[in-house]
Amino acid sequence: MRASGFVVLLLALGILIRLLVPGESPWLPATARDFVTLALAVFIESLPFVVLGTLISIAVRIWVPDGVIERALPKRPWLRRVALSLFGIVLPVCECGNVPLARGLIQRGFAPAEAVTFLLAAPILNPVTILTTAQAFGWNSEILLARVLGGFVIANLLGWWLSGHPSPERMLTPGFRSACAHHAVAPRGGRLRRSADEFLTETAQLMPALALGAALAGAIQVGVPRSALLALGADPLWSVLALIALAFVVSLCATVDAFFILSVSAAFLPGSVTAFLLFGAMMDVKMVALMRTTFTGRTVAQLAVLTALCVAAIGWGMNLVA
Repeated sequence: MRASGFVVLLLALGILIRLLVPGESPWLPATARDFVTLALAVFIESLPFVVLGTLISIAVRIWVPDGVIERALPKRPWLRRVALSLFGIVLPVCECGNVPLARGLIQRGFAPAEAVTFLLAAPILNPVTILTTAQAFGWNSEILLARVLGGFVIANLLGWWLSGHPSPERMLTPGFRSACAHHAVAPRGGRLRRSADEFLTETAQLMPALALGAALAGAIQVGVPRSALLALGADPLWSVLALIALAFVVSLCATVDAFFILSVSAAFLPGSVTAFLLFGAMMDVKMVALMRTTFTGRTVAQLAVLTALCVAAIGWGMNLVA
């Protein structure tokens, strides 16, 4: 927590520097300027979605009566996960904003596997994401179809895999398990007061993680030459791995990443572009940092590796038949 607080302080200092000293700063090295600009871009782009996701999460936890969502979902576990993976259609929040909503679902009593299924699928099965991807590549594009179907299949596959965990609560951090136990206690005070308290608690948990993720994304973008990744564009497998790495690094919002990759898509095979659009929406630097507020490091690492393997298989397969 101290490290996250230090990162928040650095970002605040960066914002102050950019406001007070616009443009080129001869006393600030070019690498440092690039780091500040990139980290702030990721942070500022993600911040509204985190706040929106927190507000929706509070509405779900406090204002929606107990049992309403649960009764509307199928009873069978796999059908519940399928239904939850489609929630992004009616809750069009970017991937970083879905983390607080997933936290709220777990606090309502949903299984971690169900929350993860929603978390991975919602950024892709999102009307805004689908529309922007179609605008970039066309409604008849194989990239659009592969992104939507691939996101749905991967999310439900990993949700099914997590559902077999013998102790689901062990996937959650001790701090979040305590928060869930506190949430289960009979609430005190009016709903407006509880909503304000929950908002402050959630933002205190999520903002340091978002700041840390933004700082890591900025540092990696500065340290890893993008030209080295783009040089691998013609190889069916290495181009997929390169764009998975690029998606993890640049940490773009799922609703705008299609326009980013469109600018370099001519240098890559369709499967590689699809891999970028899939992996970036499900698992990037800032997403990993936000997920760590809820899930253990082991769980997040396993999800990241399995997601990467699934995405690589889809991208490589598309390239082989292209």
